[in-house]
Amino acid sequence: PFQLLEIIRKEDVVLRAVLTTHHHWDHARGNEELARLCPGLWVYGADERIGALTHKVTHDQELTFGAIRVRCLFTPCHTSGHMCYFMWEDGSPDAPALFSGDTLFVGGCGKFFEGTAEQMYTNLTQILGTLPKETKVFCGHECTVRNLKFALKVEPENEVVKKKLVWAKQRDDEDLPTVPSTLQEEFLYNPFLRVTEEALQKFTGKTDPVEVLRTLRTEKDNFKKPKERPNPQAMLAFDWGLFSPFLEKK
Repeated sequence: PFQLLEIIRKEDVVLRAVLTTHHHWDHARGNEELARLCPGLWVYGADERIGALTHKVTHDQELTFGAIRVRCLFTPCHTSGHMCYFMWEDGSPDAPALFSGDTLFVGGCGKFFEGTAEQMYTNLTQILGTLPKETKVFCGHECTVRNLKFALKVEPENEVVKKKLVWAKQRDDEDLPTVPSTLQEEFLYNPFLRVTEEALQKFTGKTDPVEVLRTLRTEKDNFKKPKERPNPQAMLAFDWGLFSPFLEKK
């Protein structure tokens, strides 16, 4: 949380509320410390397992923070209590934003840890997929390159996937974010949003959209990233014993 508090200090704002998508430690681990350091902090979420939770929200509930409007979108599957947040400002020329946690990624979707393919299909097609196409997608992780490598395996002839992958690799090399994308873009290269396309049905051997999605997720779970050559400087450091003081002996 200290990194967040440093940003808040630089922006000269006051932290009043936290919107948490789900309880996993890599999304909610700072809540308790933030609540301790910011007395009166409101912590919103849909799962009792979320640390320091003060306000439990429900599907389609709307919140207002100054000019910012927030619609809570319940998307159970990755966890049984996963909530996404759709945000906009009335009269603003800026595109709305979706904070999709581990439900929708750039080029992918979250693992089905506590839910089913049926739930994720509903999440992606009826809840998130029907938002305005210009919506900016802010997901919970930067795994775009890996997602697009899988997308290319699924649709090797998809030119949009090829171009997006080249772009994402370049961004990675320059240590720049690939997030956000837009919902409109996702429908062009994200296989989990393209389950009715012929190429996806051919790849999975299924025609029912839910079965296509289920098979895609299984294939993605078993997808192995191509081995990358070890960094030569790192290998030299090992050879010279520079890491020895940091390595435990068994």
